[in-house]
Amino acid sequence: MENQTSHLRARLKELINEEPKLRARDRAERLGVSEAELLSLGLGEDVIRLDGDFKDMLKDIKQMGYVMALTRNDHVVHERKGVYHNITFYDGPHNMGVAVNEGIDLRLFMNEWKYCLAVIMRRGKGGDLHGLQFFDAYGAAVHKIYATPKSRLEGWAYITEKYWTKQEAVVVADRERPLPAAERPDEEISVGTFQAEWRNLQDTHHFFGLVRKYKLSRTQALRLAPEGMVTPVDRLAVERVLTAAAEDAVPIMCFVHSKGCIQIHSGLVKHLKWMGKWFNVLDPAFNLHLDTEAIHQVFVVRKPTSDGTVTSLELFDERGEMITYFFGARKPGNPELPGWTSILEDLAQSAALTV
Repeated sequence: MENQTSHLRARLKELINEEPKLRARDRAERLGVSEAELLSLGLGEDVIRLDGDFKDMLKDIKQMGYVMALTRNDHVVHERKGVYHNITFYDGPHNMGVAVNEGIDLRLFMNEWKYCLAVIMRRGKGGDLHGLQFFDAYGAAVHKIYATPKSRLEGWAYITEKYWTKQEAVVVADRERPLPAAERPDEEISVGTFQAEWRNLQDTHHFFGLVRKYKLSRTQALRLAPEGMVTPVDRLAVERVLTAAAEDAVPIMCFVHSKGCIQIHSGLVKHLKWMGKWFNVLDPAFNLHLDTEAIHQVFVVRKPTSDGTVTSLELFDERGEMITYFFGARKPGNPELPGWTSILEDLAQSAALTV
């Protein structure tokens, strides 16, 4: 085992020398290990393995004050700054929780949280960056938290001391996730009743239950939607939508999920920038990094609610997996912002004219 670890450390050092800007997630992929296993090579130096009740640990993050939360999937990175207050967990087999704050707004699926590693990233003149990284049973990151210049590092020290555990390297026996179930054939689905239930929705959150009830994939549900509820749009429509929202000062909601966390930004976006294939939001409290080459399908989606129709822009990769989705900023009980409706309906109308 020690020989394997030494060999992996040597290969990692070579890779860092060859491609110093490569991200940890990509380094792990190159070396054929999980990100958690790769990071745990630093145990005893700048990495500390932590364990215990992760629900309690998340509630203790407030000791760090103002931090940056990061949640990502294969194609998009969502970074939001704020304070971890107002965290609630619910009883039941799904082991879910929420953090509802102006800055840190999360939906937590704690059955997926398996490992935690505290890390100090040495950045030379940039200073040391202290963080906490959480991983699932496959060694994939579900959520990361980093200190900011406004953070209290004594809070990070408190957490590492409280949740310190035996400093053993993370070993993941199998990194291969089970393949998702194949889509049901459309002819097995009661499309008429599905469409009727869609038209009678009273809350956007009920849509997830509707899709599960009929055992549909998300893209299959959009394909079988009632007439007028879904409009396919241009693959790079996200640039047009966010640019319009920035120019018209229309606040948005942006959702990004890993397997164990959904992270939400609510508010304005202002500074948009292309960097190669990446389309970015670069605001002081919110950053988004979207790999546009991964976008395969994009839809404007409409859902009835008791507050009126709510409209979203939803992006999917070639496997039909959700990349990210956007709404106009809205609180329950309030109708959708007219400015947001206008941006998406103008987009949908343009798409219809080009067909």
